[in-house]
Amino acid sequence: MTLQRFVFLVLFLMTVVGASAQQSREELQKKEQELKKELSDLNRQLSETQKNKKLSLNELALIKRKVAMREELVKGINNQINDLDNTIYLNEMDIYRLRKELDTLRLKYAKSIVFAYKNRGSYEYLNFLFSARSFNDAIKRMTYLKSYRQNRETQAVAISQSRAMLTQKVDVLNTNKKERVVTLTAQSQQLKVLQEDKKAQDKVVAKLKGQESAIAKQIKDKEKQRVRMQQAVMAIIKREIEEAARKEKIAKQKAADDAKKNAAAAAAKNNNNTDNSAKNNAANKTAKNNTAVNSAKNNEPIVLAKTGSRPYSPFESTEEGRETSMHFEQNKGRLPWPVDRGNVFIEFGVSTVPGTKLTQKSDGIHIALPEGSVVKSIADGEVSYVGEVNGDQVVMVRHGKYFTVYQQLSSASVSVGRVVKAGSAIGRSGKSIDGEGSIIFTINNERGVPLNPDQWLRPRR
Repeated sequence: MTLQRFVFLVLFLMTVVGASAQQSREELQKKEQELKKELSDLNRQLSETQKNKKLSLNELALIKRKVAMREELVKGINNQINDLDNTIYLNEMDIYRLRKELDTLRLKYAKSIVFAYKNRGSYEYLNFLFSARSFNDAIKRMTYLKSYRQNRETQAVAISQSRAMLTQKVDVLNTNKKERVVTLTAQSQQLKVLQEDKKAQDKVVAKLKGQESAIAKQIKDKEKQRVRMQQAVMAIIKREIEEAARKEKIAKQKAADDAKKNAAAAAAKNNNNTDNSAKNNAANKTAKNNTAVNSAKNNEPIVLAKTGSRPYSPFESTEEGRETSMHFEQNKGRLPWPVDRGNVFIEFGVSTVPGTKLTQKSDGIHIALPEGSVVKSIADGEVSYVGEVNGDQVVMVRHGKYFTVYQQLSSASVSVGRVVKAGSAIGRSGKSIDGEGSIIFTINNERGVPLNPDQWLRPRR
């Protein structure tokens, strides 16, 4: 490998490493901007919540979320500082190596210049050629002298390139050091704000301890609301199952009647001749269809085409129903959120109220957001229910054998039976029983069992 190629390779590797480090920092900075934007939304929602004179769990949940995000932001800034420290260290090592290489190149070039100066006369050149033992040896000596001159020129180019690389590395190092100072300042500011957020959280927790009875009443009211909503969801699902089973029974009866008509027509066409096999086939078809009808009557599982090992469900008695269910399942963990903005302040399942022994249960997630925000369907489906449940405006959408429920709406923009697409608006958000802007979002299977939305929805960031 020639000297010039070696210098080019070093320059290329430095560029690749630098670009990789820059990309990593850009990703960290992008995440930082997303966190800051979400924190801004949280501050706005918290400000609206604090206008409500009554202490609520929403306020504590928002502050907790704010503290967690602020800690994540500080962690991201720390990662940026560590990344910058690594980059600065690598750049300093490159600068040291480049300076050593530049000193070596200069020394070699100086020696070649001295040698060329001492042998600058034409006499020495001719004497070197004519002292050759043969013509071929003279040719080799001429080639050597030519390559020697070229090598000296290459050394000069390499020195120039190394000097340029060194200057570039020094500039990058200075830029990285300045960026590190700015990042350290940002870290210090965020740590101060984090301490203020933690103090605010401690203050709210202290208030909760002093108002445990009031909080217990809030939880009791929400639990009544949850139970009534779950009962309503179960009733709607039961009605949907009965309707799906009725349609399936009608379809199977129609298929059986059609088979009987076809068998009778075939028998008449053959005019009761010796074609006993046709009669037997018609009888066999009729028997099979009767078996299917009896199975439907007795609610026995029926193996359907293209269902594979899927358990029987009346919601999947049609190809469309199966495809909708399977599409919903295949997108688990990637389904879009029902709102464009907002923050979860009550998670799925049972949670404990900080500072107290109180617990609360949620069949879905409670999302705080400005009243009147657009609420969207998370997947393709058909609207099963639109109306009020316990004073709440509710929209329920069936996705094959899965159901999504959107509660605490201020208005609905769909009607029962309407087919909706993923991302299409179904209504606008309203207020919770605490008088704060929010919605409740739940996912249920065909048995009415609540499913954890966090496992089905895509990550927020």
